[in-house]
Amino acid sequence: MKKIGILFGQERSFPHALIDRINSKKVKGIQAEPVSIDKVVQAAHSGYAVIIDRISQDVPFYRAFLKNTAASGTAVINNPFWWSADEKFFNNTLSEKIGVPVPKTVLLPSKDHPADTSAESFSNLAFPLDWEGIFEYVGFPAFMKPFAGGGWKNVYKLDNADDFFRAYNETHQLVMMLQEAIDFSAYFRCYCIGGKHVRIMPYEPRNPHHLRYAAHFDVGEEMMKTLEDYVLRLNQALGYDFNTVELAIRDGVPYAIDFCNPAPDADLHSVGQANFDWVVETAASYAIERAQAQVDGQDNLTWGTFMKGAVNGAKL
Repeated sequence: MKKIGILFGQERSFPHALIDRINSKKVKGIQAEPVSIDKVVQAAHSGYAVIIDRISQDVPFYRAFLKNTAASGTAVINNPFWWSADEKFFNNTLSEKIGVPVPKTVLLPSKDHPADTSAESFSNLAFPLDWEGIFEYVGFPAFMKPFAGGGWKNVYKLDNADDFFRAYNETHQLVMMLQEAIDFSAYFRCYCIGGKHVRIMPYEPRNPHHLRYAAHFDVGEEMMKTLEDYVLRLNQALGYDFNTVELAIRDGVPYAIDFCNPAPDADLHSVGQANFDWVVETAASYAIERAQAQVDGQDNLTWGTFMKGAVNGAKL
């Protein structure tokens, strides 16, 4: 029997619906359940052929557990090694390299020194930074947000330099990035599962959270194909099995705004019934596919084309 485990925290609608859907398919030799951990011994297999990770970004213990079991052959969705290394600023860099438009973005050092550092730790950092050059490049209005954050936490909308410095003073030890604001005419949030299945969802980030999927934008078939192409290109390069990409269209150009969401919102009450049904069904089929292909003792993780190319010495 090959077990598919779902590792999750406070969410309830998606994990339990996914477990029920996998088991309802009655695939011989496949069973789904919540992950159960009673001890974590080095180099020990967890007993799961596949684990779908929904919570390790918030629980370091779980991330270490997933790396340990992956070394013995568990197919972890998403790859815990890449997830640990990835962040949003690098995502923007890679996006440019593979031809997907992104807003102009600059990385900023933390306003306060990190713990156990001093001014001497930053001998290579110019003081002051070229703020004028940074503001000229990005422009206003702009958004400032953590370079590795999520969930719309510590995000600031800024209209001028005074707004920037006022907000920057509040960020303390967070490493932030300043990003051009895209004045969009249409906005989409797109699930991508398995690097091949895409669900394009109209999304209005300016609405209250519970109404963000209650949106409609008139775009042509050619634009929808471009959106799907960009979503696939990004996820295949990054190597995420389960991710969302947000795309904002300005003057006919889709810009990738946020595409490092390896534990994306899949709650019934926020995404809506139709989107929920799609993600449950698609994730269930993909998890079964991965379980059937899984081999103990082998690397069953997904590695994106960026990492594969780096190993093989290929150019971006």
